Amino acid sequence: MSTSSEDSSPLSRRAFGGVVGVGAATVAAGLPAAGAHAASGGPDSPRETPFRAATGRHARRPNILFILGDDLGWADLSSYGAPHISTPNLDRLARQGVRFTDAYSGSATCSPTRFSLYTGRFPGRTKGGLAEPIADRSRGLEPTHPTLASLLRDAGYATALIGKWHCGYLPDYSPTKSGWDEFFGNFGGALEYYSKLGLGGEYDLYEGDAEYKDLRYYTRILTERASEYVRRDHDRPWLLNLNFTTPHWPWIADGDKEEAAEVERRIKAGDRSALWHGDAGSVEKYAQMVEDLDRSVGKVLDALRASGQERDTLVFFGSDNGGERFSYQWPLSGEKSSLQEGGIRIPTIVRWPARLDGGQFSHEPVCTPDWTATLLEIAGTRPDPAYPLDGVSLAGYLLRGEEVPERDLFWRVRGERALRRGKWKYYRGQDGTDHLYDLVDDQREQADRAADEPRLLAELKQSWEKVDAGLLPYPS
Repeated sequence: MSTSSEDSSPLSRRAFGGVVGVGAATVAAGLPAAGAHAASGGPDSPRETPFRAATGRHARRPNILFILGDDLGWADLSSYGAPHISTPNLDRLARQGVRFTDAYSGSATCSPTRFSLYTGRFPGRTKGGLAEPIADRSRGLEPTHPTLASLLRDAGYATALIGKWHCGYLPDYSPTKSGWDEFFGNFGGALEYYSKLGLGGEYDLYEGDAEYKDLRYYTRILTERASEYVRRDHDRPWLLNLNFTTPHWPWIADGDKEEAAEVERRIKAGDRSALWHGDAGSVEKYAQMVEDLDRSVGKVLDALRASGQERDTLVFFGSDNGGERFSYQWPLSGEKSSLQEGGIRIPTIVRWPARLDGGQFSHEPVCTPDWTATLLEIAGTRPDPAYPLDGVSLAGYLLRGEEVPERDLFWRVRGERALRRGKWKYYRGQDGTDHLYDLVDDQREQADRAADEPRLLAELKQSWEKVDAGLLPYPS
């Protein structure tokens, strides 16, 4: 990624300002950051300041480039503290925007989080969201359910999804059935990066609903496709969901053709564990894959800049859940599939040059469904009242200096539960024991305050159970 003038001069203190959406009122107020402390090497650097909204600027409805890494851990970027992984492009994106230290995924695995993003609702609102994650063709995102894409398309946006879908399989489920004008990518939860063979041995690279043959390294293909999309001469604002599979297993970096061929051989021989790649990988290989993801994002951002659309494009970068085997999570406990912090806290960066200056961070606890509500408001549209959102819009916080609406962050997976309210987190793990943690003083979730705060524990537990009562039960 080429170096911009922002990298050689101090960043200003301007932030989001003005009015976006229909009939929104401008409020001249700032909001101090609150929430948990940042990781070591994190946001409290001389170049970064706590987030503070400024008012008075206006902009057209932005393009939206929403980028997800796959199983990328909270501290896997050098700007989040990784001592052994270099991510200069994403670090630059963070310097040009707002970096969130207390951002969470909608669930602890791939497809439920994607459901929460596309619907703006808890995964347990839909049958497909109960799969953790989807592993067969029996469930998916129902085409009748409104999505971020369908709502934005109705509001005049062009919509595209490039990369991992993981919300159901053909013939019943597809991005093109759920609001995206264009789709290029894979339907399943994982694939071998060269052969494109999925978990069941099927070929899994599609353009629209038809197979597309390309045996090059998958991340390269997605980067090319996304760069081509943003370079187009668009005549209306657009939404591009760019869903990389990097750094999800198998642990195959660009150029590892011998290892790829071995994984392909095992898949074709019927080895259902081949893609899981449990006998391979290393911290060094994982770092290569994350750094490749960083270069790929940099190329897409270069294409965006060259197209002349950078100023009017809101770029979001995050992950679908916490990291896995080789991820760097310090100081968090737990990993993917767990509702401990390491399983659900994710790196999150937002940049919008027309409305946001860089060098800022926010400690506000936010979650995947919040971004759905935020993007709908910024685009000037509203959710379908028959499908109320569980996320809250952060547009007032980002654009008008309002406080983030008070609410609990809620998670449920089989055998675990969690709820965050302010600095407090209620957590029950597989052993059935209720815990209470102060995440400001104890991000690592080691000092259980349940015995010290029994009344608060009971209150948070009751709040969790009230939400849970309104969700679909897991099938037996």
